[in-house]
Order: sequence, then structure tokens, then C-alpha cells
Amino acid sequence: MTRHSALIEVEQLSKNYGLKPALKALDFRLERGRCALLLGANGSGKSTLLRLLSGLSKPTSGAIRIGGWEMPREAMAVRAQIGLVAHRPLLYESLTARENLDFCGKLYGIPGGERERRSEALLRQVGLWRRADSLTRSFSRGMKQRLSIARALLHQPALLLLDEPYSGLDQRAGTMLDGLLRSALEDGRTILMSTHQLARSPDFASRALVLSRGRLSFDGGFAPGELAALYHKYSQPPP
Repeated sequence: MTRHSALIEVEQLSKNYGLKPALKALDFRLERGRCALLLGANGSGKSTLLRLLSGLSKPTSGAIRIGGWEMPREAMAVRAQIGLVAHRPLLYESLTARENLDFCGKLYGIPGGERERRSEALLRQVGLWRRADSLTRSFSRGMKQRLSIARALLHQPALLLLDEPYSGLDQRAGTMLDGLLRSALEDGRTILMSTHQLARSPDFASRALVLSRGRLSFDGGFAPGELAALYHKYSQPPP
């Protein structure tokens, strides 16, 4: 595939929880090497969509293809290509920051020396090097978020799925995250990021997908300064 061929392809994707629909017949494609923002009010389906794309949940109907692999049938192959920052940190709190990354690196088959090198570099980049050997249970919400970001980048995935990655981060840590994501894009990675902090949305995002009541109400590019207007226009259309 070429650099800008579709990495994510979603067709008529729906997800129900019992009789309650969470997503309704979504259709979209996301090209390689792009950063797209996933927007919508609470309960619009953002986290549900990211869980489906990451293989943590199965769709009720429809198709998902990531890098040509079909989800959830080929989820094991896809997960190796995905770095996920979920709404909850999902860290091992009885392990240190270094041990969390080492354990994750082993799961992805990263050789020992390379695993150690990447872990050290990322702990320094997210500002946790001095706390590398502290138990994760002692970390603040923001520190756990920074460690989750390091873990998502450790295996150099083709796709980053980020659910509210700026949550819990102060201005300095948010700037750090901007730099990491910009570098990931320059390396050809693809980013799909949900956020409600429109003022802190990265300026390198080139596309917005707005969900409203489980439907895709907007999918397209946006000009600088236009994001808030798009959100307010499309996140809650009339029933």
C-alpha cells in the first residue's frame, strides 16, 4: 500500500448494547499518515468506536478493516499494529513504570536490548525517568496518563488510537504530547484521537469526524479556528 492509502476502512458499522444502539451504520476511511479528531458529546459513541477499532469489543453488524485485516476475525494481527490510550489507563499498578513498559515490550516481541533502549527513551520523553522505578499505584492521574502514552508508542505501531489523551495533563505535559504525536506523524503513523478539549486540539490534525447519537454527522477537513464551530453545529443536531 502507498503511504496515503486507507489504513482504516469502516462500512455500515453498528454496535448495540442490548436493545440500545450505540453506533448506527458508520461509513468512513482514514488514510495512512493522517491525524483525525473524533468529536462528539458524552454518550455519542466515541469510546465505543475506539474499542471496536482496537478489537476490545465486537460490532453488532458491519465491517472494519485495518491495514487490510478484517476485524474482529484477524484481531490478533491488528493489535500488533495499534497503540491504544484508553479512557482508563489500564496499567499494572503493582509494577513500576519501567516494569510496565518492559512487560508490554515482551508481549510485542521486542528484543531485550531494544526494549530497554526504547523504554528509557520514552520515560525520558514523557518526564517519568526519575520515577522509572516507582510503583505505578503511587502515580497521579496525569503521571499514569503519561505512562499510558509511552506504552502506546513503545512498539512503534502504525496506528495510534487515543481516547481523550490530554485528560489529566497540565499545559507542559500537553505540549510534550503534541511533540510526540507530531513526531509519530512525521514517521508515517496514523492517529485517530477523541477529545473534548477543543482549545488544546493539535494543530497538525487535518480532519474531523463528529458523532451525534451514534451517527456520523460530519466527516471532513477544517480550517484553523473552525473546530469549535463544527463541533457545536454537528455534535447535537435536531432529533
